[in-house]
Order: sequence, then structure tokens, then C-alpha cells
Amino acid sequence: MKMSVIIPCRDETEGIADTLSSLTHELDAARLDYEIVAVDDGSTDGTGDVLRRLAAENPRLRPVANTGEHGFGMAVRCGIGHATGDAVVIYMADLSDSPSDVVAYARKLEEGYECVFGSRFISGGKVTDYPLHKLLLNRLANGFIQVLFGLRLNDTTNAFKAYRREVIEGISPLFSKHFNLTVEMPLKAIERGYSYAIVPISWTNRKTGVSKLKIKEMGSRYLFIVLYVWLEKRLSRGDYRRKAAPSP
Repeated sequence: MKMSVIIPCRDETEGIADTLSSLTHELDAARLDYEIVAVDDGSTDGTGDVLRRLAAENPRLRPVANTGEHGFGMAVRCGIGHATGDAVVIYMADLSDSPSDVVAYARKLEEGYECVFGSRFISGGKVTDYPLHKLLLNRLANGFIQVLFGLRLNDTTNAFKAYRREVIEGISPLFSKHFNLTVEMPLKAIERGYSYAIVPISWTNRKTGVSKLKIKEMGSRYLFIVLYVWLEKRLSRGDYRRKAAPSP
């Protein structure tokens, strides 16, 4: 299985080289077949130049410029459009996600699961330097989603997830332009009947740069996409649900 690791990048010159170095080292050590699709999402600090320089040294790295509408969701969608792998992993440019967890995702996909969702809030999961106000909002939002959909997953809003190619095709078209894509993709995959595994992951707050997530701007967008998928579940009579799901 070839994995496409999609990394949305916006003004990440301070840390992207370390992120790519750590990720490449871990994936090479695990002997995975992979590519890294790093999407420059309208950076103004020279991130695109850094990616192109690094790509000249690393044949696994494929820098892509998102020349259309910008936003986290648009960057991920751009990366998916350029990915050539059998599965995609969405990975953050700030190295908040652990590279070793990408390997854990790959192993679960190899077992036959169609999606792999990490959780920082189950046994074995870990968060480091999570701002308290963001942590409280995260737990409230995820608790709401968990109750509304009756989910086992308690970290739906986390972007770091993996999907086989057929899942991406089955949940398309994707609508979210911003960080609410992190909710749209897993909820659609779950409600449309794709198999998934939940594994513990670790998360560390960024050491460089500035977070692109603006909580004040995202509340209504998250709510919209959550209610959209909930209405699909309640009203579509299973029109979008996969008819037969294989067991891993």
C-alpha cells in the first residue's frame, strides 16, 4: 500500500523542515511506501521556496501550490487531488502530530480497516502544552458530536486521520473550506458505513509559528457541517450509505 501524507502549509518556514525531516526518518525506518504532498496554501513567508528546495533533496516530497481559494479545507482538498497513494493521511505542518503515529495508522490500514482515527483522549493518548481554553472547548465540542451521533470516537475534530482511496471517493464531494473539513470527513465516513479503527495518539503544541485555527470564526462552520451530516443520517434513508462493508 502506498500512502500519501498530505500536509497543508501556510507560513510555516520556521518549522516545516524539521517536520519533514522527522516524518521522513520515521517512515523510511518503517519501510513504508509513501509520498509527502506538501500544499503551500498561499504562504507569504517563502514556505513554497523552502518546500521546493527540500524537494530537490527528497524525492518522496511533492510540493504543490494551492492556487485557488485558500483555507485549511481547500488545501487538504487540493492535496487529495494531487495524491497518488492508495490511502491518504492528513498531517499537520507544525509537528504537533507524532511521526510514529503515522506508522501506526499504516499498520491498521494494512490490517484491512478503511479509516484510522486517532484519539488523544483514550488510554495511551497524550497531549502536551494544550492551552486550557482550547482543551475545554475541544472536549465540549467532541462530547456534543459523540452524543449526537452515538460515536465511540471522542476526538472527531482532530485533523490527523487516515482514509483509503475508496473512502475519499465515497464521501465526496467535500464541502468544507476550512478546519471544519476535519469533522466532515470522519462523520461522513462513519455514517456511510466504512470500517474504522481508533488508536491512541500523542499531540504536542507547536513550538514555532502561529496556529491557523481561529475559534471565533469556526464555531458556526463546525455546527453547519455537523448538522449537515446529521440530517443526511436522519433523512436520506440510507441513500449515501455503502451497501456492504467488509470486515477487516
